[in-house]
Amino acid sequence: MLKKLLIAFGLLIFVGIAVIAALIMTTKTDFGVEREITINKPRNEVFAYAKLVKNQNEWGPWFKRDPAMKQEFSGTDGSVGFISKWESQNPEVGSGEQEIKRIVENERIETELRFKQPFESKADAYLTTETAGENQTRVKWGFKSSMPKPMNLLLLVMDIEKEIGKDYESGLDGLKKAVESMP
Repeated sequence: MLKKLLIAFGLLIFVGIAVIAALIMTTKTDFGVEREITINKPRNEVFAYAKLVKNQNEWGPWFKRDPAMKQEFSGTDGSVGFISKWESQNPEVGSGEQEIKRIVENERIETELRFKQPFESKADAYLTTETAGENQTRVKWGFKSSMPKPMNLLLLVMDIEKEIGKDYESGLDGLKKAVESMP
């Protein structure tokens, strides 16, 4: 009887490991989030404001979570190579840096996010603008990243689209208010 129980238990463990291995191999590793909003200002004004990374302190959701975070800047804001570093004790903010990698004037800004705490990761972020009507601009803000195996199993239990998506929606609402309130 004990021998049958041990065999059954061994098979159960084997099946469990096989299921986990199959999940690791079949679960996606890439993910991303994108949100958009229409701002009632001309495209060039929206882009001129949005391409300045320091302005994210005014409209981005993370600075609001920890206004006391330490920040350092290097390079010329709004130019390729500009780096914004942050350090916060708040785990929702953590620490890391953002570097402007590419700018297509009045169209697109691309940055690389390098997170250090609470976990190490990288993401490619972007913000695009396009004319949506007379004195209206459609802004899309998003990012793409990946999670290595076996950490990709977290994507089965985390709703990144929802969690980070709400931060991006809040940030775009803040961007809209900031830009539309400018003279």
